Amino acid sequence: MPNPRPRQFDLIAFDWDGTLYDSTSVIVQCIQRAVVDVGGRKPTDHAAAYVIGMSLAQALARAAPDVPEEKYPELGARYRHHYYQHQDDLSLFDGVLPLLHDLKARGFRLAVATGKSRRGLDEVLRAQELQGLFDGSRTADETAGKPHPRMLHELMRQFGTVPERTLMIGDTTHDLQMALNARCPSVGVSYGAHEPGTFHELQPLHIAHSVQELDAWLRDNA
Repeated sequence: MPNPRPRQFDLIAFDWDGTLYDSTSVIVQCIQRAVVDVGGRKPTDHAAAYVIGMSLAQALARAAPDVPEEKYPELGARYRHHYYQHQDDLSLFDGVLPLLHDLKARGFRLAVATGKSRRGLDEVLRAQELQGLFDGSRTADETAGKPHPRMLHELMRQFGTVPERTLMIGDTTHDLQMALNARCPSVGVSYGAHEPGTFHELQPLHIAHSVQELDAWLRDNA
């Protein structure tokens, strides 16, 4: 029997919203409602989707350029108000849980690198009963937000791995740019917040158009 192909990666880091979690449309609506609540002009769907993956403060400032800075705390509070009303309606994309269990069984270290807050990520991990699947995580409020590479640098230090053996998977240009900045390979997914037409210039190894396609690529290439 031939020897199995050597594993290419030791650590696989996933973005959360729009990559593992089917939350893009709800986040867009919550951003829009929050901006209107504080007197700003309602962002377009495209403008609201573009900022997904950034830290909350960074995202809301970008999505609401006509809202004065002194209203940012209120803007953030209104976003959280709307989001928490809908968080129980959200779920993982179909196929994500088997994918994660398979990767874990094959010996990969799994991590989350997200623009969510630590509180927000911990809440959703408890709700989805996923705590045991992930070996580590970084959130935008405890380190630098995307596309700064600090999240990946910290995860690599935690697990003693190097950029070429760390794979970042995400649905936005912020995720892929972060990977590029950290000199890590990446895979983009086209079913989340950003249109994949701009992904190629950020040099992902692959663009997956479904969780099932992502699963197949990881089986063949990770």
